[in-house]
Amino acid sequence: MAAVEHHEGPRLVTILGSVTAPGRLRRAVAEASERIRPLVAEAELIDLGECQVSFADGRPPSSFADDTGMLVEAVERAHVVAFATPVYRGSMTGALKNVFDLLPVRALQAKAVALVAMGGSDHHFLGADRHWRDVLTFFGAMPAPVSVYLTGADFVDGVPSEQAAAAVDELLQGALGLSAALAQSGHALGLEPLGALAAPP
Repeated sequence: MAAVEHHEGPRLVTILGSVTAPGRLRRAVAEASERIRPLVAEAELIDLGECQVSFADGRPPSSFADDTGMLVEAVERAHVVAFATPVYRGSMTGALKNVFDLLPVRALQAKAVALVAMGGSDHHFLGADRHWRDVLTFFGAMPAPVSVYLTGADFVDGVPSEQAAAAVDELLQGALGLSAALAQSGHALGLEPLGALAAPP
């Protein structure tokens, strides 16, 4: 499957996987999303803490009478998707994993993806990253080679440090560049991912 073409400029969607009150991670990705607006046609932040999203149970996302269909449609329309999560139990949040369970395989296939995680210490930096990449392989997504990992030391009074803000900016810009390169090549990425073999066209 070829990458999604950028007819009117790239669209970026950021999914924030925390369901607690807005905090430091939200501020970091929200501010980065605003700074990148001049480079994209659309930059949308979806905070799972502000949405009503159903548990995946095999039904089509559009059949739920809540925000589930909107969330899935936003990911499907995006050229670049950024996922951000606090580290829970050494991995992504259950709310974010539920999003992956809801997404059709082709929603992320051959699509550039950026990853931002935040943990209590540097010792957790590989937890969410490793599990993310396992899941993204199932979708045939194209994650950026390097993710961003933040801790409390990257913030002062809840505000991202200059270095932390620059890291998130560079991550999003790199994902946009990856998406543009994929669109320009116009080539399929080889074999269909395992998740797509049983998926409807």
